[in-house]
Amino acid sequence: MIFPLAYVGPGAGFAFLGSFLTIVAAALLSVAALLMWPFRVMWRLAAGIRSHRKAKVRKLIFLGLDGLDPRLTERYMAEGKMPHLARLKSQGSYSRLRTTFPALSPVAWSTFATGVNPARHNIFDFLNRDLRSYLPELSSSKVHPPRKFWKIGRYRIPLDRPFAELRRKSQPFWKILGEHRVGCTILRIPITFPPEKFDGRLLSAMCTPDLKGTQGSFSHFTTRREAAAACTGGSRFPLERVGRDYAGFLEGPDNLFVAEGGPLRIPFRVSSALTLRIQGRSWQLKLGEFSPWIRLSFRTSLGMKAHGIARFLITETTPEFSLYVTPVHIDPEKPALPISHPPYYAVYLAKLMGSFATLGMAEDTWALNEGVIDEKQFLEQTYLTHAERETMFLGALDRTRRGVVACVFDATDRVQHMFYRRLGENGGGAIEDLYRRADALVGKTLPHVDEQTVLFVLSDHGFASFRRGVNLNTWLHRNGYLALRDGASESGTYFQGVDWSRTKAYALGLGGVYLNLRGRESEGIVERGPEASALEQELVGKLSNLQDDELGRTAIRQAYATKSLYQGPYLDAGPDLIIGFDEGYRTSWDAATGKVGCSVIEDNLKAWSGDHCIDPPLVPGVLFSNRKIDSGDPGIEDLAPTALELFGVEKPDWMEGKPVFRFA
Repeated sequence: MIFPLAYVGPGAGFAFLGSFLTIVAAALLSVAALLMWPFRVMWRLAAGIRSHRKAKVRKLIFLGLDGLDPRLTERYMAEGKMPHLARLKSQGSYSRLRTTFPALSPVAWSTFATGVNPARHNIFDFLNRDLRSYLPELSSSKVHPPRKFWKIGRYRIPLDRPFAELRRKSQPFWKILGEHRVGCTILRIPITFPPEKFDGRLLSAMCTPDLKGTQGSFSHFTTRREAAAACTGGSRFPLERVGRDYAGFLEGPDNLFVAEGGPLRIPFRVSSALTLRIQGRSWQLKLGEFSPWIRLSFRTSLGMKAHGIARFLITETTPEFSLYVTPVHIDPEKPALPISHPPYYAVYLAKLMGSFATLGMAEDTWALNEGVIDEKQFLEQTYLTHAERETMFLGALDRTRRGVVACVFDATDRVQHMFYRRLGENGGGAIEDLYRRADALVGKTLPHVDEQTVLFVLSDHGFASFRRGVNLNTWLHRNGYLALRDGASESGTYFQGVDWSRTKAYALGLGGVYLNLRGRESEGIVERGPEASALEQELVGKLSNLQDDELGRTAIRQAYATKSLYQGPYLDAGPDLIIGFDEGYRTSWDAATGKVGCSVIEDNLKAWSGDHCIDPPLVPGVLFSNRKIDSGDPGIEDLAPTALELFGVEKPDWMEGKPVFRFA
């Protein structure tokens, strides 16, 4: 996750029912698909001939490199360090790509998919706020637990199943293409959990939960005294010495079938010879090296199981012993929730290539932030995930003769977040190596491109440094827009201690500021109409060009009234102001979680030292193509209508983007 809300997730109640029912459904669908296969082939052949008559290409490839920055890309191309992208630029085209307001991955990739602005697809940030409680919740999805139970003593038998809700609105281009019998394989494009039904294949990405129902909760086991200390993004647990072994319990999802059952646990031991024994199997571990994916089963007293996978890493052996365990990912072979469409697609991939990461944010940035793993181990984890994604992507290209293959790679985003402070080190450092790897991936893609194929290599935004954090809630408090109870000068997280009866505005997440509107927020006091408009303009005026007096620099370049940027049916769901920070600044960690702190602007001391949550014109993405782009100012909203046009499908009236090519 992007900030300390690693626990904001759908909850773990889905795991057991979801695991059982999804497997059954996948098995039945597999049998049905096998029986229907001859008829489907004949139908697709006939329908495909009709649908492809107007197509201008046979194949379209989207290679997404999240966060690839144009300034660094242009520099490394000029230095000869990215030869494949330089070749693509010279033989085809290259342009900077306008991103969204705000420049956040869930917002931008949702616009990529739908061709519309955030007020039309309903994704404005990683987080939204519950209008009744003001508490944060994921903006992209929600898992609704069972509502009815049959109680027998201390046991609870669910009478209905949980279900997942995708909160992104509008239609992605691959669904429209599917209706016209254009096959699409969509791999790990953000904000695709839960997967929508369409005539194609999809593997979900960002905001897919772990088995506990969170956005990624690691486990840190140690013999050190601080074993029970608080840990953002995960939990620390004590390890007990049992003879020459170390013993602990790995926590999984909550036991849904017992009242106040708490999390289920799996015991494990690690010997002095570094042999891990868990659930009847043994694995030989090595100091500082990740284990392969280890399959885990959490079983209730009623016999139902939820299946997960995790990697284990010994981080120290003397004088103390410590063990890091990744978040427990949903097992793609036995998924607890649908993480793919069709449901058996994840199972198929796992059978084809082995277990793979399914968590939306598989690279554990918080474990590095908290010092649980080191930089080398974080990079190893990141590139293990990258290799899995590469296998999926290249495999899909091998199997696709006609249609769309789209895949987003996250390493370019995650490594820059965590290593931007080291940019410019001797030898290029991790970021230069990252860009070279991204270019090598382009090189592996090019053999799949012929004269009947269009290739786009793109990023959703660029990158900048994050040295100072601005606590907008503190600023609002000091300037009389946010009130605290009992004369307090600071609040707790999630607005604990805020007096809503005297609060006009508040900040949450990374995107901006909300007005406390009467009739929208449960305790709103600002009247819609002239009062709200006047307050909005007042805040725009005061926050624009906000200065960091300590350093004599501009912290905020421009505050934008959201309604001046976008119009659409979901405008009211977004922030009323979007804040365009200057380079080097971003929303502070405390402000993102709804806390009033002691300082308006403070240093960012975490490993997370690069970001893109700044004024969007400062962080455009990149757009390469093997064909000349005709658009003079392409935006990320233009890729969806381009995809439709390439296959001869008319753009819907509601789609705002325009094709980047001119067609006769």
